[in-house]
Amino acid sequence: MKFKLPMIMMLAVMATGCATTKSSMYNYGTYSESYYAMKKEANADTSLEWKSTLEEIISDSKTDKLRVPPGVFANLGYIYLQANNNEKAVFFFQAEKEAYPEAGKFMNNLIRKVEKQG
Repeated sequence: MKFKLPMIMMLAVMATGCATTKSSMYNYGTYSESYYAMKKEANADTSLEWKSTLEEIISDSKTDKLRVPPGVFANLGYIYLQANNNEKAVFFFQAEKEAYPEAGKFMNNLIRKVEKQG
């Protein structure tokens, strides 16, 4: 009887010590699902869903105080570039470059091309 209580307490401490908390560097939301849907059946609805997903990932990341995943700003910028909204495209390419300096050369090339287009 004397050993049951300490043994139970020790097992409880060990069990909680092994518990992990969900910690992620990024929030991808439904990135994969909406991208797949857009590629599988490209139409206005799936493209709009893809754009909304990217915007939601950015918003949720800011809310959760997480980094926006790599490529999300660039993908959104590309969507705006395809829609001939060069100002927003450059804005998101700049955001990608600031968030991920290693993408700087690529983003700078895209920005220059957009600016040459007018």
